Amino acid sequence: MGDLWLLLLLPLSLEALHGVKGCLECDPKFIEDIRTVLTNLVPSEVPGRNQLLERQFKETIHLSSKVSHGNKMLRVLAVQKVVKLRTWLKNEFYRLGNETWKGVFIFQGKLLEIRQKLESEVKETLTAFSEVVVTEGPVLDCWTCLRITTRCFRGEYCREEDPRKAEQREITLFLVLLAEAGILASAVLL
Repeated sequence: MGDLWLLLLLPLSLEALHGVKGCLECDPKFIEDIRTVLTNLVPSEVPGRNQLLERQFKETIHLSSKVSHGNKMLRVLAVQKVVKLRTWLKNEFYRLGNETWKGVFIFQGKLLEIRQKLESEVKETLTAFSEVVVTEGPVLDCWTCLRITTRCFRGEYCREEDPRKAEQREITLFLVLLAEAGILASAVLL
């Protein structure tokens, strides 16, 4: 019976994580820019180029969500700080692009160094911002990619989001709960 409960509660935990992002993932143009820069860094004659690029792209973009989800307090960041992080990352990639190509393994090592520096920068920036009491300008909620204006800091977030998306999420969650209740009821009746 314990395994049945685990099976029934699994969709709820997956629904809770659906749509969770990180600070760097909130701008589709930035994501496309990183994909383009990485594509230009690797010569076309490298074997397994597409897999290499896709893996490096995912590891770079999802790094900020790994950092911000480790501690729930490190979720909110000033939009200006996010822009600085993105600019820093692009500059690092352009610097790497100006170096001569020395092979896949050296390239992966240099990308690993950049990701480690980025992880450290993201942690430092999120931690420093979490200790700030007053800020000027909009703030970004890295999990939902919502911009929070400064007038909203009165104990609760006020969101600037598309009401249709919010309604769709609520309907999806309701249907998942309804389906689980139906499955649970049929399991109890059996």
